[in-house]
Parts: sequence; structure tokens; C-alpha cells
Amino acid sequence: MKKYLAEMVGTMVLVLMGCGAAVSLGCTNAIAATVVGTSMAFGLAVVAMAYAIGGISGCHINPAITFAVWLSGKMSGKDALMYMLFQTIGAIIGSAVLFALTSNADFAGTGANACQSGVTLWGGLLAEVVFTFVFVLVVLGTTDEKKGAGNLAGLAIGLSLILVHLACIRYTGTSVNPARSIGPALFQGGDALKQLWIFILGPMAGGAFAAGAWKCLSK
Repeated sequence: MKKYLAEMVGTMVLVLMGCGAAVSLGCTNAIAATVVGTSMAFGLAVVAMAYAIGGISGCHINPAITFAVWLSGKMSGKDALMYMLFQTIGAIIGSAVLFALTSNADFAGTGANACQSGVTLWGGLLAEVVFTFVFVLVVLGTTDEKKGAGNLAGLAIGLSLILVHLACIRYTGTSVNPARSIGPALFQGGDALKQLWIFILGPMAGGAFAAGAWKCLSK
């Protein structure tokens, strides 16, 4: 049970800090500094949680990562489902806290994902598949028992998430994590809720592709 609770807390922190930074900074593609700040917040949240709860649960805090790990045969189906459930619960809790804060501070939104101006739904879906593939591939590679980065894995994963956000925010606001999208969408509604399928299907597909690619590369 401890590892499930760890995933819940870790995902809560990721959403609260990452989405919280996006809201506080007023993240917009028109202002590069807000994009950089938001990207760093998500990456640093992952680094912090990796070293805080990594020894307990492995710090997936992302259903796409959990799905890829399960496909790689490194965890049971039961654990994978419970991880995903508690990750989603954590994201909802983090979003609820953020919603309470923003509602009392006259800030708009909860940092939810949606296709940005000029980006089609299929373009957004493609972006989520591609960038999740890159991110999860890094996770699988750096955490591999034989070929991984050892104690530096958390840092490498966090830095890669910053990189992915810098590249992807222009398209979808960057999810690469279904739980991170579900929580904020429930409170923000509108396009975030209508387009939520993109941010569930895209990352899960990207995670699956990453699992297949790493299986080939690591042989």
C-alpha cells in the first residue's frame, strides 16, 4: 500500500507544482520566459519526487510510464492498475488544491491541457504520442538495471521532461501524462474536458511505443 500512496503523493506534487507554476506565471506561448519557467517547474518537481519516493515506488507518477513498465514485464498487472488509479487520485487532489488557491486569488484556470491556437486535434494527438515516446524512452533507459544511469536517473528524467515541455508547450501545453491532464480538466472544464481523450490516448500510445523501442534497443 505504501508504494501506491507514494505514487499518489508524488503525482499530487507534480500537478500542484507544475500546473501551479503555469497558472502563477500566466504561461503563454507569446512570452518565452513563462514557457521556460513552467517547463522547469515540471522537471524540477519530477527530480524532487524521484529522490523523495523513488526508493518506495520507483516514482512513476505517470500512467504512461507505468503502462510502459508493465509492457516491459517489470511489474504485475495488479500493481500497474493500482499505480494508475492512485496517480489519478493524486492528480485530482493536486488540482483541487490548485483550484481552491486560484479561485481565491483571481487567477484563471488550473493549467489544464488543450490544443493551442492553430493546432488541430490530430496534430495535438501526434505531438503527445511523439513527445511521450521520447520521455518514456528516457525513463526506461535511465532506470534499466544493467544499462541505466543509477542514482543520476532522477536528474536525467527531470531534465528530459524540461526539454519535452520546451518543445511541446506550443502544441498542447504538454501533457505526456494522462493523470496530469485528467485532474486539471475536471476542474477547468471547457476544451480541456472535451479534448481530454487526446491526453489519455496520446501518452498511453507513446508509452507503448517506447516500451517496444527499448525492448529492441536493449537486446
